[in-house]
Amino acid sequence: MTTPRTPTSAPSSEDRRNFLKLASTAGFTVAVAAMGAGTLGVAPAEAQTSAEEAEREAAAEHVMTIGTAYRLGTTRTFPVMQLHLKENIQNATRGKVYVKLVPNGSLGAGAELAEKVQNGTIQAAQHSMANFAPFASAVDVINLPFWCGDNQKFVNLVTSDIWKSEVDARVAQNGFKVLLYQPVDPRTVSVRRGLRDDPIKTPDDIRGIKFRVPGSKILAQTYSLLGANPTPIAWGETPSALRQGVADALDPNTMGLNLFGFKDIVSHVTFTRTVPDGGVYSCNGEWFDSLDSDIREGIEWGAHITFLQNLSQIPASRNYAINEMASAGVQFYSPTDDEMAQWVDAAGAQRPEWDDIKKELVGSVATFDKLREAAETDSGFYVHDA
Repeated sequence: MTTPRTPTSAPSSEDRRNFLKLASTAGFTVAVAAMGAGTLGVAPAEAQTSAEEAEREAAAEHVMTIGTAYRLGTTRTFPVMQLHLKENIQNATRGKVYVKLVPNGSLGAGAELAEKVQNGTIQAAQHSMANFAPFASAVDVINLPFWCGDNQKFVNLVTSDIWKSEVDARVAQNGFKVLLYQPVDPRTVSVRRGLRDDPIKTPDDIRGIKFRVPGSKILAQTYSLLGANPTPIAWGETPSALRQGVADALDPNTMGLNLFGFKDIVSHVTFTRTVPDGGVYSCNGEWFDSLDSDIREGIEWGAHITFLQNLSQIPASRNYAINEMASAGVQFYSPTDDEMAQWVDAAGAQRPEWDDIKKELVGSVATFDKLREAAETDSGFYVHDA
């Protein structure tokens, strides 16, 4: 999903003061590291963190700036894994790469970060796959509905040989090196408070309602096939649109709904598993290719370790988000097998309406069928599904 600039659950005023004070004296990245270690405001610990970061940067052969739109601590409710990636790359390259982490949207968010990676302004960034699509359209194939929405199918897909040859290769032609893909649970159908008393169970339950969609034509067509009225609304305007009844429903995963403050806006969340709501850490391909082979291997190994940590973090982040939302009165519903069949029949990727888009994104329907087979083939990487 497109990421707004200011997530909820902001740091305390004291944390902000300590962060700004340390950033002004020791630098932004030192303040980031201290905040991640929980040592803000503790002078001896801050001094030790500052010294360690200075030593690492001075000893490194390369500085790798990684931008994200998320504040530190977000991993508790949304598995961004930014501090994990910093530490893993630094350690896996034996200190030859120093990672300068710039979180909290300080360098931008979403497509803006992807563009900065592509043009080499920064070396790497985290953003959604939806925001990757304008620069590498082949990844948009995951937004075809009801074929790889489950976390496990998504992981099977993006780690497969056919994905690497048909999608990652196209991504590389557009100037990117993928460091890791991040499953972040599939999209839901979540409705605003006051719309109805019961959960959404089948497509008939959303017929005619105003369904907020991002700029994705695929998602707009999906909800049109399901009988809803697709309503394009900028992400930052979505909370007020739901409160005012301009929109009736939206589709982020539970972790995203909690992170961005929708627990007091929605009443019911249905796990339709429409499409994956995944993320990606992208890297500038030219910069990556310019590095010595041992450093490239170290960065890839650090990214892979982070990928494995991401898989294990998902159920913990999800449980935190669901607990927070349930405490606010939100109810959750998982469709039965018969109900899920109705969703798939109405809009699934098997429908002929999607054939032209398959050809546009990956060249042919036959190639898409190979990708679908890969999504259903065990990759050896286990991830928990909602």
